[in-house]
Amino acid sequence: MFKCLVVVLSFFGIAAHLEAQQEILDIEILSWNPRIVLLHNFLSEEECHHLISKAKPFLVRSAIIDDKSGRSVPHEGRTSSGMFLERRGGDPIIQRIEERISYLTIMPVKNGETIQVVQYEPGQAFTPHHDYFDSATVGGQIALKNGGQRMATLIMYLNSTEKGGETVFPAAGLKVFPKKGNAILFYNCQPDGKEDPLTLHEGAPVVKGSKWIATKWIHFEEFREGYNR
Repeated sequence: MFKCLVVVLSFFGIAAHLEAQQEILDIEILSWNPRIVLLHNFLSEEECHHLISKAKPFLVRSAIIDDKSGRSVPHEGRTSSGMFLERRGGDPIIQRIEERISYLTIMPVKNGETIQVVQYEPGQAFTPHHDYFDSATVGGQIALKNGGQRMATLIMYLNSTEKGGETVFPAAGLKVFPKKGNAILFYNCQPDGKEDPLTLHEGAPVVKGSKWIATKWIHFEEFREGYNR
């Protein structure tokens, strides 16, 4: 089920190198429980710039999946701006990134939601939350009908924030500072498919400068692109 974990475990030591389509992915294990890895230089300078430039004209207030309706709605705990990029395969640079993510996770591109680019200005943040859906809520049940649970999350840092904006995992006692080109991959579910509450995380408030990230959510099954978030 979690084939990427098998890949990571096949290497020795804290840092590992994975050859992927003539590219080298430098993987550093940050936590075993919850399972979190840091990918050094996952994106190139060109790719970071491209994602920002594609998203910037279309940014709107960020939203979350509402527990009652299953629709995307603004929330006081998420004060950033963002947008979802165009359909898979419509842009060669984005397609290359999608294929790299698929190779890394050993999951089909079709199992991932389209990449979401998000900008945080000073004072903006995302309060502690889980990326998996709560099946005990109506909204969660609706969301789970498209692709099933979000098994993993990849957060790609498109710039280096001057101050603040860390991705914080309280249960792991871990803070990841946004560094341009780096990415973190963490598993929202355990190997048996059950949701992992230790993946609670937050985007700490940006203190100085601007923070740009691109997020990819990966599901157990195919995610239909026409799904109304």
